[in-house]
Amino acid sequence: MARTVQKKKGFDEESPYEEQVVKIYRCSTVVKGGRRFSFAALVVVGDRKGKVGFGYGKANEVPPSVEKAIKEARKNLFNVNLLGSTIPHKIVGRFGATKVVLVPASEGTGVIAGASARAVLELAGVKNVLTKVYGSTSPKNVVKATFNALELLYNREQIEKFRGVSIQA
Repeated sequence: MARTVQKKKGFDEESPYEEQVVKIYRCSTVVKGGRRFSFAALVVVGDRKGKVGFGYGKANEVPPSVEKAIKEARKNLFNVNLLGSTIPHKIVGRFGATKVVLVPASEGTGVIAGASARAVLELAGVKNVLTKVYGSTSPKNVVKATFNALELLYNREQIEKFRGVSIQA
């Protein structure tokens, strides 16, 4: 499912980023001759080393919608604060009617998550984490809530700087 090399116009030949299509949405409109379909793609892009982004693209066919989503995802990349192979602390991300709880896990646990949150966490480089989704389980909302949680993660140095004190381990 994850692709690493793109040979199309506008993409680097040797990109360090992997793409994963989370969901393809099909929409139809009724016209005089029948139904006309359009497609939308939700894609997550990451390097598995702490950089991740997501994009949403729409077109009349599936491949162009995926390409648009990948292009948007590369624009929205950001760095995730990791602690080894897990996250530094428990965090709750919210978007719309969705609430995603991320809990750090010990080595060997793996990514315990549904398909939408798993795509984001694996491409971000998180190898051990527990998740729970409350409320809406729509893939768009789960991806956005997971991103919200990852943006709220802080490492030890950032917390010490915010508070103006040193933290003992």
